Amino acid sequence: MSYPALCAIFLAIAVIVAVAFRRSAPRGHVVALVGAGVVLVVLTAVFDSVMIATGLFDYADGLISGLRIWLAPLEDFAYPVAALLVCSAVWNALGGDGDGERSRRLRRGESVAARATTPAASDAASGGDA
Repeated sequence: MSYPALCAIFLAIAVIVAVAFRRSAPRGHVVALVGAGVVLVVLTAVFDSVMIATGLFDYADGLISGLRIWLAPLEDFAYPVAALLVCSAVWNALGGDGDGERSRRLRRGESVAARATTPAASDAASGGDA
């Protein structure tokens, strides 16, 4: 099996998983994914090229598409992008941080459990008068 075919399988699975959990994604999720994707692609280009240039590894020309970004074959970029999509989908599926309510409560010093309690119980848990 060639590297492009293997990458296509991984990317297809990652896209299916990402699409399946897109509805539970918080606001700004796509912007964050694009930003993280750009960083991953740049880092992959730099570090793969350094490793290839130093002779740590290379790819058989007959098994890759021949397209390269710097020295890194285009196929090398499929794995970080697939990992980004799958990790993001898993985060969304498990509830993630959603709208950031948990982070806001933690910054204010409130108990995360206070979210599930009544306002009176929340005040008592934080030391206030009920």
